[in-house]
Amino acid sequence: MTSFLVGAILLLLSLTGIVSAGRDVTGDILRLHSEANKFFHGGDDDKVEGTRWAVLIARSNGYWNYRHQADVCHAYQLLRNGGLKEENIIVFMYDDIAYNEENPRPGIIINNPHGNDVYKGVPKDYTGENVSVNNFFAAILGNKSAFTGGSGKVVNSGPNDHIFIYYSDQGAPAVIGMPTLPYLYADDLIDVFYLEACESGSIFEGLLPEGLNIYAMTVANAIESSWGTYCPGEYPCPPPEYETCLGDLYGVAWMEDSDIHNLQKETLHQQYELLKKRTINGNSAYGSHVMQFGDIGISMGNLFTCLGTNPADDNFKFVDGNSLLPSTKAVNQRNVDLYRKAPDGSVRKVEAQKQVMEAMSHRMHVDNSILLIGKLLFGVERGPEVRTFETHCGSLAQYGMKHMRSLVNICNAGIETEKMGEASAQACFNIPSGHWGSLGKGFSA
Repeated sequence: MTSFLVGAILLLLSLTGIVSAGRDVTGDILRLHSEANKFFHGGDDDKVEGTRWAVLIARSNGYWNYRHQADVCHAYQLLRNGGLKEENIIVFMYDDIAYNEENPRPGIIINNPHGNDVYKGVPKDYTGENVSVNNFFAAILGNKSAFTGGSGKVVNSGPNDHIFIYYSDQGAPAVIGMPTLPYLYADDLIDVFYLEACESGSIFEGLLPEGLNIYAMTVANAIESSWGTYCPGEYPCPPPEYETCLGDLYGVAWMEDSDIHNLQKETLHQQYELLKKRTINGNSAYGSHVMQFGDIGISMGNLFTCLGTNPADDNFKFVDGNSLLPSTKAVNQRNVDLYRKAPDGSVRKVEAQKQVMEAMSHRMHVDNSILLIGKLLFGVERGPEVRTFETHCGSLAQYGMKHMRSLVNICNAGIETEKMGEASAQACFNIPSGHWGSLGKGFSA
């Protein structure tokens, strides 16, 4: 995989991110422009040197992950309203939600209980199996010869341009998910992000090089989960016909704030402080700690530099707390796929209960397998080790990503792959049936 450097990074990990960078016109390297601070702190609020680009990624698929594609569609509408051109926005999403048989409003996606349709007009640049790590890197590196499928749209930026990258999905220690395997690992990701994912802080903690004028913001620290919001049965709740969460707490927070402010007047730091308050969710158990990494000075620049601003918001000035909502009941990202409802006694209810039982069985299998392997390997709780585990125990799947920390510990302990294989074989004498244990789509690493 091609390695790259990024200029200035703003990371909201939902996963979400902002990149402000220049591209080396002679090579395949993203680099920071030597005058990046001028872009963020320029004297003319109405003008920004260079072109704004955006790459939006919803990693997940399946109706139960509705919120990730809703987040990305909302981000697209926000950027278009802010003045970015369609040809400068690249969208990655599986696109199996809008016309899903479970969607009560066919062809419509909402990101707020009272929100408008955010799906209309969103380009289908990379959908289905084309939402992949390879195509993601091809897009941000401007490498038209490297992508497979899709529209072929890539970031064709110059040294003075600004690149915003927003990633919405689940993550794990040092890894970000994709709907197609393999996943995206931290050592391959040095970028500017609004990043929304579980344990999102682990993507940058101890890994972000110094002196690159990179600023990263994540929805959670290295050990926390992120949270879904606008979920059935909670407050605020979605319309009664919806059986899934409409958004992620962090993604909804930064976009709803951006929707109502003049972004020529609001700085990244001001939004960061607001996001901390809303995402911690009243210091309840249903929140996470927004983190920042890298060159913190970049956060003093206004959001207009990367996001543009909606002229309709010209008269709205930033007031600390004026867009904060009351504390909400959020749902752990790892449990949102089980957080569904169906009419009692219906065929759908029976099928939903069956799916829940299968999911819980898979989760118990993964949890117990990792625990036993840790005990077998001298009581300790490398990509090869992930593959070795999955060969003997079946796919980690979305839920199992939370155990990446244990696999990292095994790697760091110097356990040989052969010994890992022996422990995995002892721990996993059977593999869950059905798609939960299937490796049909390949390995996670």
